[in-house]
Amino acid sequence: MMKIYRYSQFVNLFIVPGLILLGIASYFVLYFVFHLEFIATAVIAVTIFAGSIDLLRDTFHSIMQKQFVLDYIALVAIATGVISGELVVAAVIVLMLAGGQTLEKYAVARAKKSLTALTDRIPSSVLLWEHGDIGRHKVGVATVAVGTEIFVRKGEVIPLDGVLSSEEGLADESSLTGEPYEIEKISGDKIRSGTINIGKPMIIRVTRSDKDSTYRKIVDMVKAAQEERSPLIRLADQYSGIFTLVTFVLAAFAYIISRDIHQVLAVLVIATPCPLILATPIALIGGMNALARKKVIIKTLASIEALARVTDIMFDKTGTLTLGKPRVTLVDIKKKRYSMSQVLGIAEAIERNSLHPLAKAIVYEARSFKARRFIARYVQEKIGYGITGRVDGAMYVLSKVKGDSGIAIELRVRSSRIAVFHFEDKLKDDTKTILHRLKSMGLHLSIFTGDKKEATEQVLQSLGDVYITVKTQCSPEDKMRGIKILRQKGRVTAMVGDGINDAPALAAADVGLIFSNEEH
Repeated sequence: MMKIYRYSQFVNLFIVPGLILLGIASYFVLYFVFHLEFIATAVIAVTIFAGSIDLLRDTFHSIMQKQFVLDYIALVAIATGVISGELVVAAVIVLMLAGGQTLEKYAVARAKKSLTALTDRIPSSVLLWEHGDIGRHKVGVATVAVGTEIFVRKGEVIPLDGVLSSEEGLADESSLTGEPYEIEKISGDKIRSGTINIGKPMIIRVTRSDKDSTYRKIVDMVKAAQEERSPLIRLADQYSGIFTLVTFVLAAFAYIISRDIHQVLAVLVIATPCPLILATPIALIGGMNALARKKVIIKTLASIEALARVTDIMFDKTGTLTLGKPRVTLVDIKKKRYSMSQVLGIAEAIERNSLHPLAKAIVYEARSFKARRFIARYVQEKIGYGITGRVDGAMYVLSKVKGDSGIAIELRVRSSRIAVFHFEDKLKDDTKTILHRLKSMGLHLSIFTGDKKEATEQVLQSLGDVYITVKTQCSPEDKMRGIKILRQKGRVTAMVGDGINDAPALAAADVGLIFSNEEH
């Protein structure tokens, strides 16, 4: 079915130039083979008119917006061809225009299929929790009233703000807060829309309607930023006003001298940027395909040209510059009679079957270290309190260290602390190289992150001597405001991000670059 859908999209895009080409071919057959001059003329006339509808509509819109584009010359050339009786010439120009526009639309359509919009991730319907059981039908998110209890399965995006009615839960809030750690929830804790349930199924009592939810406010900011931002102007259109004026002056001069409309048509046909009309989208599609092979998808063709003028690049941190996943950075052993292999082995045995992201980080570290393997029995995990297990006859406990500025977990036996595991979000392997290269190009770099100051400073220390402006604990509004301030100063901005909290800034920037974290 998907192949049929893609094929139908391809056909729909190319049907206009195909019909124009068919009309031109029919004209030659009717005129030269069957000598049906009147019918042939009617066919080519209809072809020209049908093929020019999009051009006429685009020209009208550009005039209303007080923009000058190269298509004006083509439109006048088509009209002159019709008036002078050179219908085939007019039809060929129409074919070139339609072909160029179709190639560009095809490229954009391909790009849009390859992108998942940030604002499309929220579900449109939700499952109600009624009388202690799951309702048998879903209802629209917009219809859910405050006070209603909803049921959210594991892996689903939470559609509405509320408080947790279940005993416990686990939420991935990184897309909103920028912090790379999943948050443990207990009954009564706040739950925000746009985050992901990564633990057991949740029962949530709704405290805000859809129109007032955290997620909806971010969507509204994205829409406002897109409407406020000026549209990108293609490089070829920047000088179209002068070029068009010179062309019309030359055409008028040709008519004054010759009094022959065919001479005017000759000037207009030569000046009509048909090579540009066809070559530009072909070149851009070639570039897009080359980028696609490197897993870089371009949504708007004009953004390729805008990138060359960028002066400031703002980065999100979590999941963009960093892995977006916690890693063990230090194992501080408090009891020296325990070796590193024992500490990691005991912790790995207890955490082995836990779904908690910090547990996965400990297991990964233990296996990378090739720590001693143990077997844990009577393992019990309670969100908010930690995890316990019996290893070699002793009962061990792994729980978060309270009051630590970063993220840390301690390993205890009875009341004795054995070791403390410290975590942080590590930089990707190529982040430092890329930032240094961008800095050497004269670009001003900044990091606007929702993460805490301490965690961000740890990351900056890994970058070395590259100077970057940093702002921490940023809300979506803060990021968007940062972009707007730069643009008001006449700077050309690019925003690089990957989460919902980046969406308003991505929309407000001259170029938004959405980073996909799938490979990581």
